[in-house]
Amino acid sequence: MANTASSQIGFVGLGKMGGNMVHRIRRDSGHAVVAFDPDSAAVDRAVEVGASGANSLEELVAQLAPPRMVWIMVPAGGPTQSTVDKLAELLESGDTIIDGGNSRWTDDKARGEQLAPKGINYVDVGTSGGVWGLEVGYCMMVGGPDEAVERLAPILTVLAPPATEEHGPGWRHMGPTGSGHYVKMVHNGVEYGLMQAYAEGFALFDACEYELDNAKIAHLWMQGSVVRSWLCELAARAFEQEGNELAQLEPVVADSGEGRWTVEDAIDRKVPVPVIAAALQERYASQGRADFANKTNAARRAQFGGHSVERKES
Repeated sequence: MANTASSQIGFVGLGKMGGNMVHRIRRDSGHAVVAFDPDSAAVDRAVEVGASGANSLEELVAQLAPPRMVWIMVPAGGPTQSTVDKLAELLESGDTIIDGGNSRWTDDKARGEQLAPKGINYVDVGTSGGVWGLEVGYCMMVGGPDEAVERLAPILTVLAPPATEEHGPGWRHMGPTGSGHYVKMVHNGVEYGLMQAYAEGFALFDACEYELDNAKIAHLWMQGSVVRSWLCELAARAFEQEGNELAQLEPVVADSGEGRWTVEDAIDRKVPVPVIAAALQERYASQGRADFANKTNAARRAQFGGHSVERKES
């Protein structure tokens, strides 16, 4: 059932995630959304699904009634900080800035301290769901002041999957500022490890003596297996779309930062995370960062044992 509660929120950043979140809010509730993105076409798409468009941050803030809520969905780091800085000059005491991107939790804490003298609340929302969130909802890990999170709750409830008897709602208030993105960081570290384990299993299938169908195996594992998961379901989908050999794909896997931050924090706290650390190193290796080390090993084997080396064609 659609949520008919009436709230108002501004959205800054209308990419794949932000645009779909605006769409879900407008489709499934009576909440008003004012949307801004430097790409005017993205603003037009938001208007098409029922949002009010803005041509600037100033215009967005002007369309919101105090106490205002502004949700940021822009890349972590400089772009997020610069957006927070600009909004800090436009907003007033009692207003709230929400960062739904992939910021590091320590940055959240610093921004919370930056905004506190102005009386502006800062809420961090670790968001998982990707391009599927529009239909199935977003899992959201929330950090920030109780009162600000309570005001944001109706929006979070629309964005999240509906509660079930077993698991409850699709969003939770983790604690003070930074806690939401901290939980999301560890979530992504776990994701690295799970993805790597599946990848290694399917790599062994690819190399074995049997003619196996990876897509069928992934579908089979979704039926009662202890390793069934959404990642397994997505593996089946990927093999069906790309072919069991994945022949058209380059073996390069990007890393977005959270895996590294997870390992760094684990080192600081002396908590062993060997699976996550190994998965992170595998991603670096896929980006060619192991090439020089491998060349060095090949060169030394030639030196101490006279072993042959493979040379590039001149």
